[in-house]
Amino acid sequence: MLIVGTEWLVEAAGCEAEALRDPERVRAVLERAVAELDLRVVGDLVLHKFAGAGGVTGLMLLTESHLACHTYPEFEVATFNLYCCRARPRWAWEERLAEMLGAARVAVRVVERRVEVEGANEAAVVSLEEGGARIEETETPRAHATEFGGAAR
Repeated sequence: MLIVGTEWLVEAAGCEAEALRDPERVRAVLERAVAELDLRVVGDLVLHKFAGAGGVTGLMLLTESHLACHTYPEFEVATFNLYCCRARPRWAWEERLAEMLGAARVAVRVVERRVEVEGANEAAVVSLEEGGARIEETETPRAHATEFGGAAR
C-alpha cells in the first residue's frame, strides 16, 4: 500500500460566535496553519462571508493540496479540512483553535489516504493491518485511536 496523502478533519465546538463571523479571524487561523506547517499556497486565499449573522467559508489551494474552513456561528462550530500529499507534522489544532476562535472542544481525525500500486517503490510501501486504512481520532481532553472497519482500541 502506498500512502498518497494525509487528511485532517477537524471540528471545533464552543467557539466565539463573533469570531466565526469575522473573515479576518478565519483568515488568521488559515494563514497561521500554513505558516507553521511550512505549506505553500497556490494563488489567493478565497474567503466568503455569508450575509447577516452568517459564517465564513475559506479555501486555500496548496501545492500539497488544500486547506478549507466553514464556520457556523449559530452553532458556535467551525470545521476544517487539511489534505496534504506529502508528510507533515500534526498541527496543534486544539491549542490554536482555543486561542484564536475560543474553541472549548476540538475533535481531530487523521486519515492516511492509501492505494494499492503495483511495482511501487519499496520505500513508499507500508504495511496495512487487516480491516482497512488507519484512522486516528483525538478529542480534547482525551485521545483515542480506532481502526476503520474495526473496533475501538
